[in-house]
Amino acid sequence: MKKIIIAILIFVGSFSFANAQTKTTKTHKKATTTSATATKGAPKVKDSKTTSTSTTHVKADGTADKRYKENKTTTTTTGPKKKDGTPDKRYKANKK
Repeated sequence: MKKIIIAILIFVGSFSFANAQTKTTKTHKKATTTSATATKGAPKVKDSKTTSTSTTHVKADGTADKRYKENKTTTTTTGPKKKDGTPDKRYKANKK
C-alpha cells in the first residue's frame, strides 16, 4: 500500500515541476526623438510665449489626466434617478 501512495505522490509531484518553468518577459524600449537627444546637453530657456497655462492636463501618453477637475466629463441623463442621485438603469433613457 505504501508503494502505491508513494508512486501516486511522485506522479502528482512531477506535474508540479513541469509547471514551475519561468516565463520570459519582453522589455519595451521607449522611442527616442531626435529633438530630445539634441537638446539634452543644452540649458533650458523658458520663453514667456511658449509657457502658457493650459486648461487640460495631459499624461505622458497624450490622454487627458482625469485627476483634474477640468478634464472630468459628466454624463447627464434625462431619465429618472435613484434616491442617491445615480441614474436608474431600469429605464431606457438611462441605458447606453
